[in-house]
Amino acid sequence: MKRLFAVLALLLALPAVAKDDVLHLYNWNNYMSDDTLKRFEASCKCKVKQSYYGSNDELLAKLQAGAKGYDVLIPTMNAVDALIKRKALLELDKSKLPNLKNVMPQYLNTTFDPENKYSAPYAMSITMIGYNDKKIKELGLPTDSWALIFDPKNLEKIKGKVTVLDDQREVFVAALKYLGYSANETDEAKLKEAKDVIRKAKPYWAAFNAQSYIKELTVGNIWVAHGYSNDIFQANLDAQAAKRGFNIVHLLPKEGASLSLDAMVVPKSAPRPDLAFQFINFMLDGKNSADLTNLIGSGNPNNDAMQYIKAEIKANKAVFPDAEAAKKLEMLRDLNAKELRTLSKLWTEVKLK
Repeated sequence: MKRLFAVLALLLALPAVAKDDVLHLYNWNNYMSDDTLKRFEASCKCKVKQSYYGSNDELLAKLQAGAKGYDVLIPTMNAVDALIKRKALLELDKSKLPNLKNVMPQYLNTTFDPENKYSAPYAMSITMIGYNDKKIKELGLPTDSWALIFDPKNLEKIKGKVTVLDDQREVFVAALKYLGYSANETDEAKLKEAKDVIRKAKPYWAAFNAQSYIKELTVGNIWVAHGYSNDIFQANLDAQAAKRGFNIVHLLPKEGASLSLDAMVVPKSAPRPDLAFQFINFMLDGKNSADLTNLIGSGNPNNDAMQYIKAEIKANKAVFPDAEAAKKLEMLRDLNAKELRTLSKLWTEVKLK
């Protein structure tokens, strides 16, 4: 009888142990291959539970409000900067991250996180334009410039067939680059110039859309979309799978664009930092890192991943820009409170008028 009770007690204890072996990942939607996660779960003998956010602002606001329970976050570097300033992150234990050596030197030791004390690069995307090649070619519109979404002479031909991101920073960055300014420009007079450019273009746009523009491009409802390089890649894959009769093509503007470098970080409140470091090192392995690029066409800062990435993706200059184009890409820095108030005020004026 005692033996029976001992066995029952052991069986009852097992689910509790398994329940504790969970890595909680707070991530962008569609930003992790299911196959990669399954391999990690097998390697760590644990489970991964993902929660999702739609913007860095949402992530930061949720954490600021006191949200806890996450082991790994994958924010963009300007949001990493904000989290470092809030003293919200654990320092990385480099002894547990031997695969950090795989990251290309140009993506390490950034101004956001010198010496990578808190962050390990994960993936990249460029904010650019995706367009329906059949429609835009028929109309003879430019396919090398932000003028496609800002110049009223071009927009007259595609009125109601253009969307831009519902993201104040990204829309202003596009307008600033169009005007020849830095993506990180904060001079109020220049921001007002950008606001005027946006307001003149706005009547021709169908919507501010950060959620469904992939689908809208894929089915042909929208011909031009301001969005992320990996989303544009996905829209084209979907269009080809559905045999739509057109391609969704990347447009990397000659004036330059913003480059988003996303990184893995561990919050101080992480319940399982041990699993977090295992996960980060696993994702820094070249094969695991390449999975995401092959899945969604994201840029990749991992040198070891290059051998596993499909040749047609490596050849796509909108995913892996050449040296000349790369010079015109800028990572966005975190705005201080005054700068953010100014931008938000101008954005409200854009939205309401």
